[in-house]
Amino acid sequence: MSAPHLMSRRALLGATGGASLAALFGLSACGDGAGQTAGGAAKNQKLLLPGAVPDGWDGVLAAVNKKLQDELGFTISPQFINWNNYGNQALLKFTAGENFDTALQARWLNMSQLAGSGSLVDVAPLIDKYPNLKKTLNEKLLQLNKWNGKLWGIPQVNSAGRIHHFAIRQDLADKYGGGQIEDYAALEKFWYDVKQRDSRIVPIALSQNQSNLTCVPGPVAMFNAHAWENPNRIGQSFSGNSMPFFLAADAKSTGSSRPIPFWDEPGVVDALRTIRKYYQDGIINRDALNADAATSKGLFTNGQTASAWATTDGLSTTGLLPGLLKAVKSAAMANVVPLKGGKASKPNQTFQSDNFTVLNAKGASNEHALQLQDWLSIKANHDLLSYGVEGKDWKPVGDDKFEQLSTYAFPGFALCWRTSLERRSAKMTQSEADWFSWAQDYDNFTVDTFAGFIPDVTPVKREDTQISQAFTQFGNPLFFGAVDVDAGLDKLKKAVSAAGLDKVLAEMEKQANAYLAASR
Repeated sequence: MSAPHLMSRRALLGATGGASLAALFGLSACGDGAGQTAGGAAKNQKLLLPGAVPDGWDGVLAAVNKKLQDELGFTISPQFINWNNYGNQALLKFTAGENFDTALQARWLNMSQLAGSGSLVDVAPLIDKYPNLKKTLNEKLLQLNKWNGKLWGIPQVNSAGRIHHFAIRQDLADKYGGGQIEDYAALEKFWYDVKQRDSRIVPIALSQNQSNLTCVPGPVAMFNAHAWENPNRIGQSFSGNSMPFFLAADAKSTGSSRPIPFWDEPGVVDALRTIRKYYQDGIINRDALNADAATSKGLFTNGQTASAWATTDGLSTTGLLPGLLKAVKSAAMANVVPLKGGKASKPNQTFQSDNFTVLNAKGASNEHALQLQDWLSIKANHDLLSYGVEGKDWKPVGDDKFEQLSTYAFPGFALCWRTSLERRSAKMTQSEADWFSWAQDYDNFTVDTFAGFIPDVTPVKREDTQISQAFTQFGNPLFFGAVDVDAGLDKLKKAVSAAGLDKVLAEMEKQANAYLAASR
């Protein structure tokens, strides 16, 4: 999945006890140096987490650490880093050799660079030692997240597949006669109805994080009608934030990948023209290029927009509805996934995790890092960190639901997401519950031909960096409708061509063809 903004949704982390895994498995990438006590392994795990410190964190951390100390003999000291700075700060901590044990990483961050530089631990041969963790990880998930046979972190997922879509004001859809919305044409009509009948409400507010998700399939894109009808294409790029390319649809049978730039993929340019029209018609906000995710979310929860970005992770209700109901007591919300064929469409997925818990090769105890991941794979421990102190922050509703009692909100995507352990909000809307259940079943998706393909940027690193810069400079105005499509696309094409597009295309084809040959 190609989604930079998913950083606010999921991730990874981990920690554990005893001698270093380097000694146990002969891994030179595993550290057991600085930070350990004279008696052996370090007694405190240092974790890098994204975002702000959760409300009520001190009480939850105290409860977690008491239980950890009693059961495993160590504690944790998470460091929360603001999302705006997380990527750069985490990378600097790795490259400077700072003393910490685990961190959120992903392809859209710096995972490729860190794996190539020996900064991360391959956990593939280690997971079998941790039965609780192993039990929560689907074998297909593990296999498809290996890079050339190596697993550079613990995938953090709470569903099988993820499909970007929309959370909408269902009360407005009912008010304006739209009713239940199931396809893109009806969704577009809803936006124009809102615009025409209530000028105070923006139909949908975007943030700068959305970028090419507005038009480039992965396998769907927000405003790409063709992709909603044909959700079977996923772009490939050399690095997380670089320009995507699309490989031949018949590559599996022909053995030839024949990559093309994203703008040549059917539906993309039409989507750009749609976005430009939405921009001019006031369907989307004009400040999207500079708006952050918190601002666009706030506009929805304050009742100022009729739609918000969502994904099939079961978090729309908890993240959006409470605030919306405070602002508009009569509001109702629904999740709209306008796939042609609905839940029978079987969209393509790579099943590659958006986020991973990675082990710092220079961490004090890699074994503690995996012990923590194993400990968090036990339901009671998972619940404690994920939802807070029972009776104070939340109360259980049956075996798989919870009612929130406080404002505690931990970024579980960054440490403890386990598909089989996640509780649902007791107030989850029926539409979200239905789509979340659908997303948790691997059989509802089609495995993409290039599901396990992770291109190596090394041969074209300079060109990829330059193309990424051009992609950001000239692409983002297009993706938010801020410039004329023909003029803007012409500037982008010229910039990426000068940056080395032909060389990058040739290298992508070479590596993709080799992947196809090895997969036969």
